[in-house]
Amino acid sequence: MLADKDRIFTNVYGFQPWNLEAAIKRGDWDNTKALLQLGPDVIIDRIKASGLRGRGGAGFPTGMKWSFMPKNPTPERPSFLVINADESEPGSCKDREIIRHDPHKLIEGALVAGFAMRARAAYIYIRGEYIREAETLFAAVAEAYAKGLVGKNACGSGYDFDVFVHRGAGAYICGEETAMLESLEGKKGQPRLKPPFPAGAGLYGCPTTVNNVESIAVAPTILRRGPEWFSSFGNENNKGTKLFQISGHVNRPCVVEEAMSISFRELIETHCGGIRGGWDNLLAVIPGGSSVPLVPAAQIMDAPMDFDGLKALGSGLGTAAIIVMDKSTDIVRAISRLSYFYKHESCGQCTPCREGTGWMWRVMERLRTGDADISEIDTLHQVTKQVEGHTICALGDAAAWPIQGLIRHFRPEIERRILEKRGGGLEPMMEAAE
Repeated sequence: MLADKDRIFTNVYGFQPWNLEAAIKRGDWDNTKALLQLGPDVIIDRIKASGLRGRGGAGFPTGMKWSFMPKNPTPERPSFLVINADESEPGSCKDREIIRHDPHKLIEGALVAGFAMRARAAYIYIRGEYIREAETLFAAVAEAYAKGLVGKNACGSGYDFDVFVHRGAGAYICGEETAMLESLEGKKGQPRLKPPFPAGAGLYGCPTTVNNVESIAVAPTILRRGPEWFSSFGNENNKGTKLFQISGHVNRPCVVEEAMSISFRELIETHCGGIRGGWDNLLAVIPGGSSVPLVPAAQIMDAPMDFDGLKALGSGLGTAAIIVMDKSTDIVRAISRLSYFYKHESCGQCTPCREGTGWMWRVMERLRTGDADISEIDTLHQVTKQVEGHTICALGDAAAWPIQGLIRHFRPEIERRILEKRGGGLEPMMEAAE
């Protein structure tokens, strides 16, 4: 269990004010000028040494991502940092807590990361539905400007750095990095073909790095306490502390900062008071937000909650949004509901996703009610494979994976519904299994 002294986000529950005065008391903006005086290359090397991997879902090494930016941007073609606060993944709510209770960690992180990448400015793209959070962020940025922490000669370092807050309009697809850049430019939020990658041609055609809120907010603390401290937590290649968001059938849903690689059982027992109805009542868990495949109870109970541990189970850590489902859950209905979400949020640019998400949802609805044929389960799985990996962005994968996880682990439940609807018993299914 993570000791309180090792927590980065000490105001995640909002027991103290969010403002600059309170943030400074918590240790933010503590001689930030000295951090910048380390120089861009040293900062990037230390972030690499810490083992920090992106906290937005993909888990790409953060320091390496920063190092892709050009070393000598010109005034005509400056570099930009874009911070992804478009937290729209069902189950995910960690960035919201950072923004509304600890916004100065994010703003200081933006300055430090922007300086390391030689960026001219940071754009924080915040989800449209986060109305109060956006108000807090606007006010916190204004405080930072008023005290000279950002803007001209930021923190007295001689470095000019602006921070802009941009509100989205409620589109899940704009959480994809290139769709976010399109939206920032005032265009329809649709993903771009890569290459070119944002580090070469991103916002306004200039070199750009897109990072998650949590990835940026932890950077100043890592530099202050040292990369060795951060890398002392978690298994190899899965280092550091992490905000976990636990919802669903636990006794106390919460957002909590814990060490990476903590076991699922310890996480739930320590912070959530266990599973509703006891551990025997656990059915399945979606461990990383709605786009990763579910994991059945028996497999997840003692699994390490990190990138590699969950990948080994055929799922993923994603944003660490843990959705816990007990045996009262209609599992087919739950996955069908997620299918509807991805159908609704597809931008419609790619044919496999535009047509496939609607088709998959309609078949899922028939499987939910049992109005289908058993052969359609395999047809549905085949279609998910034709959508997965054949779209410009990962929304096609996100729509396919929950269904694949359901078929992989709960196929007998789908078959049972079909046979019951027909009025038949379970014998045909048992024979098929043999």
